[in-house]
Amino acid sequence: MSIRTLDDLLAEGVSGRRVLVRADLNVPLDKQTGEITDDGRIRAVLPTLSALTGAGAKVTVCSHLGRPKGEPDPQFSLRAVADRLGELLGAPVHFATDTVGDSARSTVEALGDGAVALLENLRFNAGETSKDEAERKSFADQLAGFGEAYVDDAFGAVHRKHASVYDVPARLPHYAGRLVLREVEVLSALTGEPERPYVVVLGGSKVSDKLAVIEALLPKVDRLLIGGGMCFTFLKAQGHEVGTSLLEKDMVETCRNLMERAPGKIMLPVDVVAADAFAPDAAHDTVRADGIPSHRLGLDIGPETVAGFAAAVKGAKTIFWNGPMGVFEMAPFAHGTRGVAEAIAGSGAFTVVGGGDSAAAVRALGLDESSFGHISTGGGASLEYLEGKTLPGIAALEN
Repeated sequence: MSIRTLDDLLAEGVSGRRVLVRADLNVPLDKQTGEITDDGRIRAVLPTLSALTGAGAKVTVCSHLGRPKGEPDPQFSLRAVADRLGELLGAPVHFATDTVGDSARSTVEALGDGAVALLENLRFNAGETSKDEAERKSFADQLAGFGEAYVDDAFGAVHRKHASVYDVPARLPHYAGRLVLREVEVLSALTGEPERPYVVVLGGSKVSDKLAVIEALLPKVDRLLIGGGMCFTFLKAQGHEVGTSLLEKDMVETCRNLMERAPGKIMLPVDVVAADAFAPDAAHDTVRADGIPSHRLGLDIGPETVAGFAAAVKGAKTIFWNGPMGVFEMAPFAHGTRGVAEAIAGSGAFTVVGGGDSAAAVRALGLDESSFGHISTGGGASLEYLEGKTLPGIAALEN
């Protein structure tokens, strides 16, 4: 890629200059208290922000959070993020209570050298996500007015053709931040010639969400291990009873075709933890994957499957993991995700955790993040990159 980077911008000099940074601060919030439950995405942007403030730039950060409907919604405010970002940076972060209005303009204008401002949630303005190009570009014009240079460090949003991601770079000198550059380097390695054996571990709820990446990776991998809710559609394709487990009936034939195309390459659970209900206190036990009772649903992979998956990753040289093995948020059904994650971490391979729920699981289960080669912030963006799609935010930086 021919993309200018943060280091190029720093070499040009940023002292006293206004730099607009698109970050991905879309962190989970507790619905009752509004407190941040996982600050991983905030910490991920710190290297870029620290480099800019340390060099004397006047930094304005913008981000989205959640899915508000193009107008202010207090439950999706970034105010708590501004507070946490300030704690991590060790300096106050000035918060604008709107995106491009009076508060934003006055907050940005008042910034001193090395100071940071955070605009309110970009999606409070309909122009951010608008399908109307004129509306989107009008919003981009206003955002671009807050910077003399633009840095994209929001890899989790680069697959969106949104104003702050796609249109603003066309209006300012633009650069890739540290996080975006690292994400692209790592994912490029997975799509190029990864060191073998190359093992991919996929979980999560739906086959349909992962079908494109399965199609793209299946010819390239040595083993594809499938757990999580999506495994039950594959088990159904083998003719097994799956009880009331999550099932995509319209994907059964697709799963059967995938297994026929790559015999012996796809590895499925041999046992699962089946429960009477989707609840942490539901009665449950471990059953064979081909013998799930008709009144029960699978909520985790079983211990024999964990051991089998662990053996499969043990000799790998490259591992990509995306999606939990079970409902890890409920303690009785977290053992599969923990066991597979620990096996991946201890494999000695180059390991990539594909963002989203996988990254959340690593932190929620108290696993050592440094034991993985790279934990992506991308989620959907990571998968689309591996599928070979053109990502609008990356294309905008290349132009």
